[in-house]
Amino acid sequence: MDRLFTRSYIFILAANFLMFFGFWLLIPVLPFYLTETFNCPQALLGAILSCYTVSCLAVRPFSGFLMDKFPRKPIYIFCYFLCTAMLTSYMFAATLAWFIVLRAIHGFAFGGVTVGGNTLCVDIMPSSRRGEGLGYYGLMNNTAMALGPMTGLFMHGHVPYVGIFLIGMSVSAVGLLCALAVSTKKRGEKGEVRGERNARGESSSIVSLDRFILLKGIPVSIALLLLSIPYGATTNFVAMYASEIRLDVPTGFFFTLMAAGMGFSRIVAGKQVDKGYVTQCIHFGYYPVVVAFMMLGLCRFVVADHPTVATIMFYIVPSLLGIGFGVMFPAMNTLYINLARHDQRATATSTYLTAWDVGLGIGVTASGVIAQHFTFYMVYLVGSAICLLSLLIFTRIVTPHYDRNKRVEG
Repeated sequence: MDRLFTRSYIFILAANFLMFFGFWLLIPVLPFYLTETFNCPQALLGAILSCYTVSCLAVRPFSGFLMDKFPRKPIYIFCYFLCTAMLTSYMFAATLAWFIVLRAIHGFAFGGVTVGGNTLCVDIMPSSRRGEGLGYYGLMNNTAMALGPMTGLFMHGHVPYVGIFLIGMSVSAVGLLCALAVSTKKRGEKGEVRGERNARGESSSIVSLDRFILLKGIPVSIALLLLSIPYGATTNFVAMYASEIRLDVPTGFFFTLMAAGMGFSRIVAGKQVDKGYVTQCIHFGYYPVVVAFMMLGLCRFVVADHPTVATIMFYIVPSLLGIGFGVMFPAMNTLYINLARHDQRATATSTYLTAWDVGLGIGVTASGVIAQHFTFYMVYLVGSAICLLSLLIFTRIVTPHYDRNKRVEG
């Protein structure tokens, strides 16, 4: 069996975990920071936080092109450094306008570093263990998602915002050192993508739309975009939702349960993906996700008369979300890679992440508006219906398209 846990693979795992820990540390804290520091109205919270996502998706097609065209690691390191520096920038924002500018810059950096890290990980690991390797790589995100929000919410009650920002920056700085230790293939080595010719013998140096967006990935991108809309609403506003419906629970534990579910299911699903069950894993993952968002929305109607039942429902939700998304993530990532040529790996990754970010941005922005007129319960009930629509598109359109166009590496 090909070796997966090489020195570089371990370092890229560590770099990914530490970067995402710094990121998730701030996610549940920033809505409170905006409200307490700038008296930001609730209806504007989603729009302000989503400017980060907008800048991410704006830069991702170009970062994918650049990382397919030039050596990936220098671009990855630069974006990682900028991301680390931006974690302390928020405490210097004197006005809400400056916060928005800094948030957008952070999004540009994060968009580049996530494309670079994911693509370098694919380059480093053997193709025969790609599903498993992506599962472990994503597990680092999930572990950070378990520890980051819980730590951030705990610190919110005990540590000033400056301290939270400094801790996030320090953790990310250690991750930058790990990223620097990753060894990559030199240009011109077997497996390096630059200059490779496609199936028609055309040089990949030609600039075309397919160098910025994986055109074969558009059908699955639509399904993925819809899937990420309620996910964005959950990760950003679940703490406020619990407070709004007067559900007295430690919401940081919500993220811990979600991450635990993702961690277990990612590893199991990754091995199944390597056996060829790509679309089957994705299809299976939809069902717990649909049920979870419906249960989360229904908590509002249960909590007044049956608070214990509502609490149980609230904590079943992240477990179901973790299992569902944990099964789907490595399979979705592999699906995009299998649709792309060797010289389109970064483009495939950027298309995958761009589709996800578009949905996150829509989810975060729409959530604030919907919550202003109803409460957050409506966000999650609508989100469940959106996931059903995504499942229909994936089953009827994406799966046949993938079966016709996939390329499997030897």
